[in-house]
Amino acid sequence: MMDLDDLRMIRALGSSGSLAGAARQLDLTPPALTVRLKRLEASLGVHLAVRGARGITFTDEGRRLQEEAVDILERVDALAQRIGGEANAMTGRLRVAAPFGFGRQHMARIVRDIHRAHPCLSITLHLSENPLRDAATHDVVIHIGALKDSAWVGHLLAPNDRVLCASPAYAQRLQQRLSHPSQLQEQVCLCLKENDEDLARWRFTQTGPAQKSPRKVVSIRVAGPLSSNDGAVVTQWALDGLGIMARSEWEAAPLIAQGRLVRLLPAWQMEPAPILALTPVRKGASARLRLFVEACKAALQPVPWR
Repeated sequence: MMDLDDLRMIRALGSSGSLAGAARQLDLTPPALTVRLKRLEASLGVHLAVRGARGITFTDEGRRLQEEAVDILERVDALAQRIGGEANAMTGRLRVAAPFGFGRQHMARIVRDIHRAHPCLSITLHLSENPLRDAATHDVVIHIGALKDSAWVGHLLAPNDRVLCASPAYAQRLQQRLSHPSQLQEQVCLCLKENDEDLARWRFTQTGPAQKSPRKVVSIRVAGPLSSNDGAVVTQWALDGLGIMARSEWEAAPLIAQGRLVRLLPAWQMEPAPILALTPVRKGASARLRLFVEACKAALQPVPWR
């Protein structure tokens, strides 16, 4: 006989994609989780999941059970709201993962204000170099950039561009004014290393009035003597006049407005990096999760960096 714990196990396997991640989420050991999965499969008489090199993959039966498990558990979680009303629904716990820099500058304030409005709601804000890596144990992930994994649902919190910039001192030292992205290969570029990549690829689209011919798109692979996995470090190097960086508008725009950085190649636009809240389910989100997402949207309007 299947119970709610079995449904929670299937939901955790679906959101984490691995036995280890699901075990952490459920506070179990991987062997114990394996035993529970085999017991459930035996009781149902079907195989639900296959363990491979890339993690857990559901069978057709497993995918159907996962969809039903998510729907049932979300309705169970929302039961308090339907019975006790909105005030009673804003209890429980939310686990939020966010990048270090954006988390310190914006999410800490947003979480503080949500807590003040709903003191019975417990919120854990976990800051990380790579929030998606910690996604299995969190209810919502704050992500900067395009959504590439269709397993997540992206809720747009605020627009955010990437801008090319350097310190005024470095800009003055340029032997010639930059007019085309290809000239960056002759300059000192400060690279933000993400996902263990050794080289950075910067993609540009020419701006200006719409024309009959498609706008030019240029992709430049850059490498420099300085690189880091911490955006704050790269920003400080740029402020110190050590080179050119590509940085999110949320961090660079205030520094440009203060005159501490200068925007380069204004006629070329880099790929946008929208601020997203990622959730692992497509429907039936709990009241506290919906409240959190809406509170984030409201806190970032008008967009602080524009």
